[in-house]
Amino acid sequence: MEELDMRWGTVPITNTQMQKMRTTTENKDAIEMTTIKLYAIAEVVADRVEMHANIGEQRNNWNDLLSNSINAITLTAATMAGLSMIPIGTHSIFAMKLASTLLYSAATGLLLVVNKIQPSQLAEEQRNASRLFRQLHEQIRTTLALSTPTLKDVDDAMEKMLALDKAYPLPLLPGMLDKFPALVEPARWWPSKRPQRQQQQNLSNKKDINGWSQDLEEEMRGVLGVLKRKDTADYMRLSKLVLKVNRILAGSGPVLTGLAALGTALAGSSAHGSWAALVGVAGGALASIINTLEHGGQVGMVFEMYRNCAGSYRFLEERIESNLNERDLQKRENGELFEMKVAMELGRSIQELRDLGAASIGYKDEDSSRSEEFAGKLF
Repeated sequence: MEELDMRWGTVPITNTQMQKMRTTTENKDAIEMTTIKLYAIAEVVADRVEMHANIGEQRNNWNDLLSNSINAITLTAATMAGLSMIPIGTHSIFAMKLASTLLYSAATGLLLVVNKIQPSQLAEEQRNASRLFRQLHEQIRTTLALSTPTLKDVDDAMEKMLALDKAYPLPLLPGMLDKFPALVEPARWWPSKRPQRQQQQNLSNKKDINGWSQDLEEEMRGVLGVLKRKDTADYMRLSKLVLKVNRILAGSGPVLTGLAALGTALAGSSAHGSWAALVGVAGGALASIINTLEHGGQVGMVFEMYRNCAGSYRFLEERIESNLNERDLQKRENGELFEMKVAMELGRSIQELRDLGAASIGYKDEDSSRSEEFAGKLF
């Protein structure tokens, strides 16, 4: 009522009151602008979800269509190479040999392209990107619903969105991620942050600060140790193994179809020609088997899945380390809420998480980690 009287002029307004009104108005305008910015980012993130979902479906169709087409071409060429050995006429044999050689050459070229881009792996990247963008969208909605957004919330949302764009690019050539990296690392889709170290606050079991206690810190350190020793390390080992298998399969397919094309071209009625025709038929059959194993089995997708599982555990490790390294307990996430989040992300109950943290104290060396259970139960 006093503010209305001041606006209507029935009560004189002092300079202090006027400054206070201006400050209040400016704060409201700043909050409104921050909210608008966060809504704008949420709209872009929602669009990213649809983009990656659509492109992921498209690239999954590529994998199916290209794999089936290459198998059909290769088997047809192998059949023609076998029929060319039947003495049914010089012109007919030459036509079959020529057609088989051309089909094998086309299959070799297609295999080189498909093995380079790995459509199944591309589709898995887009599926992960769609899931993570949807997760970011929900986080922004939660921020808008539960609190008054700040500029820090806007900056964090923008950094996370740009980090996801960098981790899961949409272009193919150039721009796509290396499908056969020399150094295998966990997938990373979050921005790096360095928490500032401040004076340590004393913790005691009798009095918690922001939900944190000495027992909770020890529990989180134990869980962190298990994640590093078991989960992340095991998925990195599997990623490297699958990458080696995929590299062998990707190199074997074009080599076999190339040899089959050469054998069909050299096939004839002589002894050497018969062996060349046999190479043409056997090479095509083996190439079809290898192509089915690689692309029908989606080995590239399996590699990306393992790499992303390792990235998920690495992300959880960094979240735990970030909270433990933050010396101002009031700036950490609430301890009880953080414990519940970690337990749910690992597929455990809170009591199971506490038991895991307590049990991990006895596993300090690498030999004992072999008998230690994994932290995650979801993957």
